[in-house]
Amino acid sequence: MSNKKIKVRIYPNGEISAYTEGMKGEECLKYADELEALLEARIVDSELLDEYYEKAEVAEFEEEVEVLNEEN
Repeated sequence: MSNKKIKVRIYPNGEISAYTEGMKGEECLKYADELEALLEARIVDSELLDEYYEKAEVAEFEEEVEVLNEEN
């Protein structure tokens, strides 16, 4: 499992840049609105990094369930 991070840099002139690490595909885009609200800012420019074009890993699992019949 990868470490997912959002890195934010605030410059002395008030400019803010942010990017994600460890998120593949469109997952990184889910955080754009939250970042705008948290930073009280508006996105004016964006760039998709290489991780955006990688497939997100989908966890697959199998669960075995045993059903017990209770008899009185």
